[in-house]
Amino acid sequence: MESNQKYAFESIPISERDMNYWDMFATWFGANANNGTWFIGGVIAAAGFFGGISSAVIASVIAFAFLSMVGYMGYQTGASTTILSRAPFGIRGSVVPSVINLTLFMGWTAVNTFIAATSLAYLFHSMFGWALFGQPGGYFGIIVGIIIMSILHLLSIIAGPKSVQIIERIGVVLVIIFVIIEVIVVFRDVSFSQIAKYQVPMKSKMPFGVALDTIAAAALGWVVGGADFTRFTSSKRIATQAPYVGAILGMVSFVIIGLCTTLSVAVTSGVFNPNNSDPSTVANKLGLGLIAMVVIVLTSMTANAVNIQSGGSALNNLIPKISLNKSLFIVTILSMILTLVPLINGSFLDAFTAFLNYTGMFLGPIIAILVVDYFGLSDGKYDLKALETPTGRYWYKGGINWFAMACIAIGVVLYIGLNLLPIVKATVGATFISMIVVAIVYYVGSKLMRKA
Repeated sequence: MESNQKYAFESIPISERDMNYWDMFATWFGANANNGTWFIGGVIAAAGFFGGISSAVIASVIAFAFLSMVGYMGYQTGASTTILSRAPFGIRGSVVPSVINLTLFMGWTAVNTFIAATSLAYLFHSMFGWALFGQPGGYFGIIVGIIIMSILHLLSIIAGPKSVQIIERIGVVLVIIFVIIEVIVVFRDVSFSQIAKYQVPMKSKMPFGVALDTIAAAALGWVVGGADFTRFTSSKRIATQAPYVGAILGMVSFVIIGLCTTLSVAVTSGVFNPNNSDPSTVANKLGLGLIAMVVIVLTSMTANAVNIQSGGSALNNLIPKISLNKSLFIVTILSMILTLVPLINGSFLDAFTAFLNYTGMFLGPIIAILVVDYFGLSDGKYDLKALETPTGRYWYKGGINWFAMACIAIGVVLYIGLNLLPIVKATVGATFISMIVVAIVYYVGSKLMRKA
């Protein structure tokens, strides 16, 4: 017989929750107002000025509604997202979303670390004359940058949750100031009209639906970490409204600034290149200097504070014997190794695009099932004791809900199939359609099986 202790978890009681509205807002604003989001803005600049901005707004508004829902689940139960996934997927079956969450958050940690390391490489180039990445001998500077960023992440873990809150509070203020400076610099040399009217070359143009999927993949990546933070809040309003507002403002503002800076470089140089969306490269070309590089490093830390925490929770669910603090250390070290991938394949843009595609393909179905199970099939209530009991209602067959697993597979196949249709790529994208279909199949199928 399975031991209950093996699956035990900690549910945070209301009396011990101390994250206020500002902390929660700063956490999710900082998580999205970062280097990776800036880079995404540059990538979807290929959809054009209005296409890029409208796709960012539409996808963010829809995707972050799920963040609020999962945030509410964390507030109600005091449990992390990976623990909550035991209800729809089974206590053992929750390993599948946990593995996907783990690779997802390690991937985002690596993305932000790589961009911050690129900024540090520019600083090393200015201070010591070291070669930049892409130049002969340029690997040394960026590898040193990756090591420094990883050490900073480890120090923030050692300092504890309070240090993360302080970093988030300071980071939000500095990010807002930096965005204002960035906007002034961008529009000093290039007019709004020039950026808005710029026509992306046909060979580089991105369909609107693809832009929607790109933003959706980035936004949904945060949803699976929602409950990991809202379980520390004592108010429904803080758990649902603060993440939604903070995440949308952070995502949309940095997508727009990444989009505008990339298009401004295209206007002035006459060449459209998605690689110009790298924040460090753009800041260097615009002459923003030392301050910009420092802020880019700081935004990496604010975003990765969320990534590492959620990745650690996922690993903790996979291997309960490993404490949360040890899980955080392991995630940080593995992420540092993962950051070296672009150095191997030679293109950060290619690695990043492939990562986003993986994200959207798996996260959509998992989130759809998680939300439908809690709000549609369980009336907003989970039996917390059963979430750690091998003989309870969430054990299903051998600890796995095989129907939920089948629904994930349906969602993945559907996502891949829809991406082959030009009309889908040009209009609504594959992510939200696959989520709707999976939600309906899971709800109807679960109802029928319960009656049977």
